[in-house]
Amino acid sequence: MAQFRLPKNARVIQGRRHNDGSGMQRPQEFKVYRWSPDDDEQPRIDEYTIDQATCGPMLLDALIKIKNEIDSTLTFRRSCREGICGSCAMNINGTNTLACTQSLSELKMPVSIYPLPHMPVIKDLVPDLTHFFKQHASIEPWLKAPVPNANREQLQSPEEREALDGLYECIMCACCSTSCPSYWWNSDQYLGPANLLQAYRWVADSRDEATEERLAQLNDSFALYRCHTIMNCTNACPKGLNPGKAIGEIKSRIATGKS
Repeated sequence: MAQFRLPKNARVIQGRRHNDGSGMQRPQEFKVYRWSPDDDEQPRIDEYTIDQATCGPMLLDALIKIKNEIDSTLTFRRSCREGICGSCAMNINGTNTLACTQSLSELKMPVSIYPLPHMPVIKDLVPDLTHFFKQHASIEPWLKAPVPNANREQLQSPEEREALDGLYECIMCACCSTSCPSYWWNSDQYLGPANLLQAYRWVADSRDEATEERLAQLNDSFALYRCHTIMNCTNACPKGLNPGKAIGEIKSRIATGKS
């Protein structure tokens, strides 16, 4: 099972069982990590049972049902419900993915739900992504040019645009980075799969005029080269992207001097 970061001096204990599923047509049990900074209690695993016959098809539907009908204190992020915003990323039965795109019918019971691994937890299933997004800002994720091209369009050929396929679709959900052992061990300096894929998205963009500068910034023994091609990142990506390949492309460009 993926490891996650506990509060200092804490241990996970058995929590409350909120109902037993009696009288339900299609009972489904969920074991959910709970912890609140507002009290002095140890982190715990609470158990909930819902009737899948009266629930939507996705795991996020089940969490919303639990929050609305059983336990209003359960805390998690969600927004688009379409696999676009990345807000509801969490660890489900040991796999990082999006709750809104994870079908209940594909999950073995009981379903275990934890926050994303190896990240500080704000509350329950809500990870603190402050450092993750600071790293994203450090790659300067925007088009750069010595002189802004304010009076003309920045055109691309179909082939130049196609080079960005598999890169621009990243939704920064952090599923890949939090599945990466190298990021667990070195996240203070290693940018991680998501941010390196994002970095390559700008390196590969024909409209950007700072490729050499970007590659020089990435050419660091920790920021880039802590990647050991474990490929957990590619297996975890809910959008089917390949961060490992993007990292390899960055390394190749640096090694060959290709900008």
